[in-house]
Amino acid sequence: MKKAMFLREELLERVGISEKELKSWEQKKLINPDGKTADKVHLYTKAAVDRIDHIKKLLDLGYQPEHILKIIKKVGLPQVQEKKGRPEKIHEFLTVGGLAERVGISPRAIKHWEDKGIIEPDMRSEGGFRLYSETYIHFCLLIKDLQLFGYSLGEIKIISDLFRDFLAINSDISSFSVDETSRKLVSMTGMIMEFENKVKLFKDGMERWESLLKKKKKEIYGLKAQNEKLPTSPGQKSDA
Repeated sequence: MKKAMFLREELLERVGISEKELKSWEQKKLINPDGKTADKVHLYTKAAVDRIDHIKKLLDLGYQPEHILKIIKKVGLPQVQEKKGRPEKIHEFLTVGGLAERVGISPRAIKHWEDKGIIEPDMRSEGGFRLYSETYIHFCLLIKDLQLFGYSLGEIKIISDLFRDFLAINSDISSFSVDETSRKLVSMTGMIMEFENKVKLFKDGMERWESLLKKKKKEIYGLKAQNEKLPTSPGQKSDA
């Protein structure tokens, strides 16, 4: 879990301002969302809450929004780390329903995979809404593939754990001890080799079935054409 996020309505309730005020501050560049859901609902971090609290104090002291913006640009706000340079890209997140829709499964399936420890949300909003990055679309499609290939959820859990270990090691090689990292990398290599062997079997099987289906489809069309040329028995109606 990375960090807590606030949906727009949750932020308004937390900081005690109106939608109109927040919209005005965003237009004046006093505050910016830190992310958004796929249906364009803005998301905010705890830093945004702190920033708004400081803005409210400055407004109470009589500063105008344009003066506050100058203060932010020049010295920043107390206890709020201002990032200089180009603004960060607003990341897009998916709710459970949004992820399920993109993957073509039910929200219940997403919840079931969570209960099994196969997937976990990137973060939760203050109100408990689970949020996922778009990388989970591809990950969930892979889970569907594994189920189609006959893998049990227990086997898929092992694979997902190795995948998370890979992401951690790839991000920071010292995430685990040297010996543990070595063991995990060996396990990953073994899993990849096992997949490669199974993929070859699937490809061979698919080629057999494609050839068989093509041949039988041609034969069925041939039999259908022959059948249509046969005289209709007396009293028997044609399907045509």
